[in-house]
Amino acid sequence: MGNNRIIDMRQINKGYMLGMEKVPVLKNVDFLVEKGEFVAILGPSGSGKTTLMNIMGCMDLADSGEYYLDEEPVHSMAEKELGAIRNREIGFIFQNYQLIPTYNIMQNIIMPLVVRGMTTKEAEEKCMPVIEMLGISHRLKHKPAELSGGQKQRVSIARALVGEPVLLLADEPTGALDSSSGKDVLELFGQLHEMGNTIVMITHDLNVAKAAGRIVHIVDGCLEQ
Repeated sequence: MGNNRIIDMRQINKGYMLGMEKVPVLKNVDFLVEKGEFVAILGPSGSGKTTLMNIMGCMDLADSGEYYLDEEPVHSMAEKELGAIRNREIGFIFQNYQLIPTYNIMQNIIMPLVVRGMTTKEAEEKCMPVIEMLGISHRLKHKPAELSGGQKQRVSIARALVGEPVLLLADEPTGALDSSSGKDVLELFGQLHEMGNTIVMITHDLNVAKAAGRIVHIVDGCLEQ
């Protein structure tokens, strides 16, 4: 395999049991993402894009097919290995931020590094360049509830970046934001892309998808390149 592929999915199928029958959600999905690409997966609610994101993010396994993340065979991994690759290789950015409300902003941002065994002090030092780039250094002692939506999303982006993942996976990253904060966040993704980050963004909104370098449509569990 070429060493520039971050995502290499081949014939991915996934279904869920509904009563006695299995309902197919993803059907023979082939999906490639090269290093440094910014790709949007665009599809309506119920199209299978969340299921695809969960498999891509190593939160779920496909029923059949092969998935290589940065050349590692995810499809043959056990649950424990999935957790490790998720923490090491992927930075998640969610619509609802998923910040821990009782932690201050700094504690939220350094979490992926602390999970890897860094001391708090080491993690804080390592995170400062990202925090400064995102313009949230004056908010570090605040709790998430004290921040605006746009600031919370910046915190969630910082947390995704600090572990230096091979892939940034963004699920409806502007979904909870007003249009001006949403625009800011998309501009930020543009900058992160220019810096060489590989980004896959899941969205139902064509205007959001247009921020990406390439748009892939998902319809009824099938990917249309």
